[in-house]
Amino acid sequence: MTTLMFILGIVVFAIGLAISIAWHELGHLSTAKLFGIRVPQYMVGFGPTVWSRQKGETEYGIKAIPLGGFIRMIGMFPPGQDGRIEARSTSPFRGMIEDARAAAFEELKPGDENRMFYTRKPWKRVIVMFAGPFMNLVLAVAIFLGVMMTFGAQAQTTTVGKVSDCVIQASEERTKCAKGDEDTPAKAAGLKAGDKIVAFDGERVEDWAALQADIRSNPGKQVTLTVERKGKELDLTTTLIKNQVSKTDGQGGYVEGKYVYAGFLGFTPAAGIVPLSFTESVDRMGDMMENGVESLISLPAKIPALWDATFGDGEREADSPMGVVGAARVGGEIFTMDIPATQQLATFLMLLAGFNLSLFLFNMLPLLPLDGGHIAGALWESLRRNAAKVLRRPDPGPFDVAKLMPVAYVVAGIFVCFTILVLIADVVNPVRIS
Repeated sequence: MTTLMFILGIVVFAIGLAISIAWHELGHLSTAKLFGIRVPQYMVGFGPTVWSRQKGETEYGIKAIPLGGFIRMIGMFPPGQDGRIEARSTSPFRGMIEDARAAAFEELKPGDENRMFYTRKPWKRVIVMFAGPFMNLVLAVAIFLGVMMTFGAQAQTTTVGKVSDCVIQASEERTKCAKGDEDTPAKAAGLKAGDKIVAFDGERVEDWAALQADIRSNPGKQVTLTVERKGKELDLTTTLIKNQVSKTDGQGGYVEGKYVYAGFLGFTPAAGIVPLSFTESVDRMGDMMENGVESLISLPAKIPALWDATFGDGEREADSPMGVVGAARVGGEIFTMDIPATQQLATFLMLLAGFNLSLFLFNMLPLLPLDGGHIAGALWESLRRNAAKVLRRPDPGPFDVAKLMPVAYVVAGIFVCFTILVLIADVVNPVRIS
């Protein structure tokens, strides 16, 4: 049964991946058609075509290898200076440029002269290229917000996880009580693990951040805690003391190595799955975006550890780069976890949302052949043409992105090598969520 569920998780992830790719390419397709660019092909996957159907001027299909997708637009690059596709050069770099230019003019038909990608204004080309990654961002945000606002997210709650026996300053490097340490107000009040604090001094509390703020802002005050214990509510009275505690980030978390003196009760809140408000969900989403950007920036620094984990005896770090195969394995693991089915579904959806967020961030890198590279080329053309207009100089014309193809091939080669490394790592030493 476990093996079956593992396989089911992989299959469901593959379906989710295919939907994410199709959704991405739909963004390119819809905006290209909106601006009158002819699109001969819309494909999900690479390699041999498994299924396709012609509808209008576009062939829609599915290919055998579900590791990406594409749409083919005519005229991605402008022609040579003489208006024609130049003859094949013996120079390898010039050959790359001419091959890219030739491919851009494949399937050119009469009447297509004004339907080519490069003939559109730069802002339209930016929209076409940005629309794909933007669709992944929309899907990621929709899933993140939907899961966090309905099912919830892991967070500290107002339920008591553990009651501290004695008062110890946060900066002290000890966890055990010493002779002469006074009892914590929580212990003196009779607070017990499992109690849910529902009110503080008569005011109802709904979340840990609010309760934490109430406790910290009332040092020396006698307060009444209303707790829910075994289905019944009872009031406990105690006097808060002033103690050195970790500095809070304002959302219930702590700032490592920073301390303040504030009101102190003396218990550790239990963690649980808590539905978040729209504002809280947006804040969490912002944190995930920030973490995603930081992970992308730090990616090159993680390659040595990834290599050691793949070909040496190093451990595979939890934040190690992970590819499609690794993500599919995680999807399989989620379906085998001994947790409620609703939690399995929520965890799986968060994995898919994270994958879409990564697709957005990765594709926005200003490097060819990524979407961000084409966006950068269009923006540079716009800047160059507007500068010429202001300086009353001749229009320099379209920026020939094809001239950057040698760089694009180098970048693509690096990506391929990195993808192969991650693939091997995901097979021989995968990231595990347990």
